[in-house]
This record gives sequence, structure tokens and C-alpha cells, in this order.
Amino acid sequence: MTQPKTITLAITGASGSAYAIRLLECLLAADYQVYLLCSSAARVVFDTEIGLKLPAAPEAATAFLTKKFKAKAGQLTVFGKEQWFSPVASGSAAPKQMIVCPCSTGTLAAISQGMSDNLIERAADVVIKERGQLILVPRETPYSAIHLQNMLTLAQMGVTIMPASPGFYHNPHSINDLVDFMVGRLLDHLGIDQKIMPRWGYHKS
Repeated sequence: MTQPKTITLAITGASGSAYAIRLLECLLAADYQVYLLCSSAARVVFDTEIGLKLPAAPEAATAFLTKKFKAKAGQLTVFGKEQWFSPVASGSAAPKQMIVCPCSTGTLAAISQGMSDNLIERAADVVIKERGQLILVPRETPYSAIHLQNMLTLAQMGVTIMPASPGFYHNPHSINDLVDFMVGRLLDHLGIDQKIMPRWGYHKS
């Protein structure tokens, strides 16, 4: 029996909730098993930016998002910030792919210094040490020298830094078009076939 493709998606309190929700939707549609980590600040931003009230309890959040996206039973699991016995906390069980989207500069700093004060930081640390694929999507402007140094440190470790900076060459007509630009690029880097973002030189019909 083929093992399901698994990925860890972490969501922090940086602005950009729409990116996270669209990415989660696409990962589930691609038949990935998703381990979801969501900070307390991220839940506040969800409510502020897109009016989504995500339950604080991991089990309730799992049920809520499973229903919202019509995911398969067991396809999505939400873990709390101190669930240290979850698969993402151990190199022997964690998925080899992880995205932090959006990624706050505080989380970026903690990851760059090997901090593990919560499950998001620990999961990222595990992916780095196991030589997996870690993608961070910072959303901040302007970047300070501290932010840039932390990004350089992580990039030199093989981490992919993909700021939430959508392009405009595809002639976007809505915010959703801009969101899909970024999510499409993320899916490309994960090796997931996507058709939500037109390629360079092509335009929507």
C-alpha cells in the first residue's frame, strides 16, 4: 500500500492569512496528509484578516478545518504548540517537507538560532537537521539588517526563503489572483503539479 504524502504546514502571526488558507486547500486537494501547526497569534490574524475563527483546541480545529475543506478522515491533523509527542517533533517521524506560511520575523529569528520553545520552532529544527525541505514565507516590510542576516543564515543552511511578494506579470484582476501567484510558486517548489498560476509567457484565457 502506498504511503500518503505528508507535509507540515505552520502558520504564524504575520499578515497573510489568505496565503495560508489557500495553500492548505491546495495541499489537501493534492491528496497530501497535512500536519498543521498554528500559533495563537495566527488565530487572531485569521479573525482580523479573513473573518475565520479557528478553535483553539487542536481537536476542535482539526474537525473545523476538515469540514471546511471537505478533507478525508485523518487527512488533516492540527497539533498544539506543546504537543511534544507529535510526529513533527522527532526526526524519526516528521515529514521531510515543511512550510511556514506566513512566517513572522520572530519565528524566522528563532529558527535561525535553533530555538525550540514551541512546536513550530522544533518542527523546523527537525527538518533542517534531517536535511529535509524547509520553506519560509516571511511577510514584513521593510526588512531590517537583523531580518536579512537571519534569512542569509537560513539560506546558507539550504532553507528556501520565499517572501510573500506576488508578481504582476500575469495581469491579476483580484486579490485572489495575487494569493494564487504565491501559492502556485510554493506548490512548484514542493514538486506539486498546479494550474492556479499561469506560467511566464502564458496568460489566462
